[in-house]
Amino acid sequence: MRAATQVFEGGFADTVLNSQEIFRALMDAMANPGRVISVGDLALAPSPLSPAIASIAATLLDHDAVVWCDKPVKASQDAIGWLKFHTGVELTNDPSQADFALVSDIENMPSFDSFAKGTSEYPDRSTTIILQVTGFDGSQELTLEGPGIKDNAVFAPNELPRMFIEQWAANRGVFPRGIDLIFAGNGALAALPRTTRISKKEA
Repeated sequence: MRAATQVFEGGFADTVLNSQEIFRALMDAMANPGRVISVGDLALAPSPLSPAIASIAATLLDHDAVVWCDKPVKASQDAIGWLKFHTGVELTNDPSQADFALVSDIENMPSFDSFAKGTSEYPDRSTTIILQVTGFDGSQELTLEGPGIKDNAVFAPNELPRMFIEQWAANRGVFPRGIDLIFAGNGALAALPRTTRISKKEA
């Protein structure tokens, strides 16, 4: 009975105000790549979904969105039930067909090439990948440059996809096509739009 209850509970306390708060934070993050923005725990979903990724999902996803979930999320009937109940999303097993992707296990996620990159005519028809991380004080510091960044910025999420620098360089190579990334941390979020140039921070 408790498992069934988890599916229906945990949405925003105030759907309009909370979703507006998260949406503004996401817009701020996309306009300022690498900036970590505190958002609190506004939504609560069953494991393995963290409060931050649940809040982002409740804001961005709706019945028009096609969503791919990684194995840990897909394996949780409660998490999938929560997503369907609170957002009405359509799920896909094909990441190349996804508008959004929810990734809780970054180490084992598919390569960026697996996801939709849009077309020359419609570059916006690409996948926005939402990555669940434990925080933003990781040991691998990245140097960011590009639109929305004055000079450069340092960004250090605790988890990164394998061969991240190389994968991101290839992603930027197909601009204006390409994926965008949102990082869902512990009560905070950040973003890396496809326009951002990334390199390892020099010692």
